[in-house]
Amino acid sequence: MVKATLSVIIPALNEAATLLKTLHYTQIGADLEIIVVDGGSEDNTIELAQNAGVKVISSPKTGRAQQMNAGAAIATGDILLFLHADTHLPLGYDEMIREALSHPKTIAGAFELAIDGKGLPLRWVEKMVNARSRILQFPYGDQALFLKTSVFLELGGFPNLPIMEDFEFIRQLKGQGRITILPAKVLTSGRRWQKLGVFKTTLINQTIILGYFLGVPPTTLRRWYRRQAR
Repeated sequence: MVKATLSVIIPALNEAATLLKTLHYTQIGADLEIIVVDGGSEDNTIELAQNAGVKVISSPKTGRAQQMNAGAAIATGDILLFLHADTHLPLGYDEMIREALSHPKTIAGAFELAIDGKGLPLRWVEKMVNARSRILQFPYGDQALFLKTSVFLELGGFPNLPIMEDFEFIRQLKGQGRITILPAKVLTSGRRWQKLGVFKTTLINQTIILGYFLGVPPTTLRRWYRRQAR
């Protein structure tokens, strides 16, 4: 039986410090292509990606949604995996994804989350994120969302939003079928949690979600988010 091919799409912006390690864990997979979509980096992100032997394209500096859609537009795989540039995939991730999507009721999936950092507050964040993901079938973008390319195209890709594009896309997916949360964990950087603190980071995240539900324009939410995250 021919294996489904996998396209890993990594949006990046000034990720020279993290990208090589992410690519190392990604390249362990088989029957795949890796596409780094640069959003206007001012460091050597592009050079590092090119030297690593992966596909590299550029996208306007208008947000992650456009980067991910640009990567999907040139992808050749049967399955798309959207991976943040500071997130490491678990060993055997490719076969886990293929197995998950072989079930007829599964429309998409993601991994459980682990945050790279020490301290009880981060462990509580992990527990809350993973409980929410399993119970509500609602992962976020840093949990490495995957789905069949055909499904992605049918939905028209990520909505062209400056923020909350993954949230809105997953809302659309939930209406199509089951979103499976794999028990294996991706390890994402704890830099933002460490910089701002767990309480402030959580408060910012939840405020953005609440604002989105209340109809605050995404452009306004993005400006506010950037000011708070400095």
